[in-house]
Amino acid sequence: MYLLGYDIGSSSVKASLVDALTGKCVTSAFYPKQEAEILAPQAGWAEQHPEMWWCNLKLATSDVLSTSHVDSSDIKAIGISYQMHGLVCVDEKQQVLRPSIIWCDSRAVNIGQQAFDELGPDVCLSHLLNSPGNFTASKLAWVKRNEPKVFSQIDKIMLPGDYIAMKLTGDICTTVSGLSEGMFWDFKENKLADILLKYYDIEPSMIADIVPTFGEQGRVSKTAAQELGLSAGTPVTYRAGDQPNNALSLNVFNPGEIASTAGTSGVVYGVNGKVEYDPLSRVNTFAHVNHTTSQTRLGVLLCVNGTGILNSWVKRNVAPAGISYNDMNDLAAKIPIGSEGISILPFGNGAERMLQNKETGCVIHGVDFNRHQRSHIIRAAQEGIVFSFKYGIDIMKDMGMNVTKIHAGKANMFLSDIFRNTLAGVTGATIELYDTDGAAGAAKGAGIGAGIYKDHNEAFASLERLQEIEPVAADVPAYKEAYTRWKKVVDNEIN
Repeated sequence: MYLLGYDIGSSSVKASLVDALTGKCVTSAFYPKQEAEILAPQAGWAEQHPEMWWCNLKLATSDVLSTSHVDSSDIKAIGISYQMHGLVCVDEKQQVLRPSIIWCDSRAVNIGQQAFDELGPDVCLSHLLNSPGNFTASKLAWVKRNEPKVFSQIDKIMLPGDYIAMKLTGDICTTVSGLSEGMFWDFKENKLADILLKYYDIEPSMIADIVPTFGEQGRVSKTAAQELGLSAGTPVTYRAGDQPNNALSLNVFNPGEIASTAGTSGVVYGVNGKVEYDPLSRVNTFAHVNHTTSQTRLGVLLCVNGTGILNSWVKRNVAPAGISYNDMNDLAAKIPIGSEGISILPFGNGAERMLQNKETGCVIHGVDFNRHQRSHIIRAAQEGIVFSFKYGIDIMKDMGMNVTKIHAGKANMFLSDIFRNTLAGVTGATIELYDTDGAAGAAKGAGIGAGIYKDHNEAFASLERLQEIEPVAADVPAYKEAYTRWKKVVDNEIN
């Protein structure tokens, strides 16, 4: 008995086949082998053809089936993870009307800001828990204003995961979690966000029917089965955006638990047990995968644009030529905690939402030409990245979240001892590292939705914890002192 998970990213589509009994990933595949194309017709725009996602999904599915030699009839459920905040528009025949406006497209920023100003911060934050911002609803408003012929043909709008589910099953549906990430859900009224739909003059009929995040959402059609080599009738039983799904993949379901990633950009995603928001809208709040009307589970999302990209910049421009990241870590380890007075703000990859959309650029503060060397910069860069995470976690604490444990995949910046120890030391949280990925997590989510697992604890009982990092009590004062100094630099830049 097997479970199939898909992760629809902007760079690739991954498929993972999981043995439902052991919980282990049997095989996985991704396409394309080089980063998928992102179209940029104008500066600040980012689009992809949804049909490309489907083509890559077919290739990944074929690879998984041929490699595993598993009979498709033994696949009992399918789960979907997907890039968040995208807009897919289809007509009455389920034909795509224009390329998808994806997550990193910024064309609707001013539209969302105008809505925030005119509806009022109190209304938006109390109902949507966020500013309408550059989310899916604002992107749809952009289409209405700028492409009226396209807009007039729209029957339904979808998120990327909804589109893939439609291609698999022929049914168009969505989830409360998905609607919340698009600013289509009113948490105060527990229904579609009529206040924003009316403001943007969008008919509620464009919104797909709502299905549970876990549970049957349709079955693989005969047409899709023929295209993919799957068995017709296989149920799709789970879907979620990539960040909620990453948290699920790390078994993060309960208030106070945190999931984190640290690639090019960094994410801290925490679960809150009450309806709350940041009055300055520095973090985003969405319905988590296990949120219901009777059980509040909200995902609070902090994204730091300048994370691993700073570390790679240091490798290219500061570190000795030809050395590896491991070599860089060895150099940095020779420098004391706090980098002997250097503070680096890692904000050189655009405006940062947690700084209220200010664009400070990367700042290197406190360099002494007579005693500081490359190794100091290397360490200070990693500490600065961690301190930006701490800054965001403090915002979460102000929202009532008690952060005691951080779950992460052992990858990217979490491969660094300095990064991990600094994060534990400055937050006081235990860091737990796991071996998992989004597609495998989606497969297990499908197992929960299909009733193969009784709950998430059973689904993730086999999740392998690779390492646990506890704060070292003797080092905590040094980390806190360095963070206090770093935060003063931030305050000077944004005030």
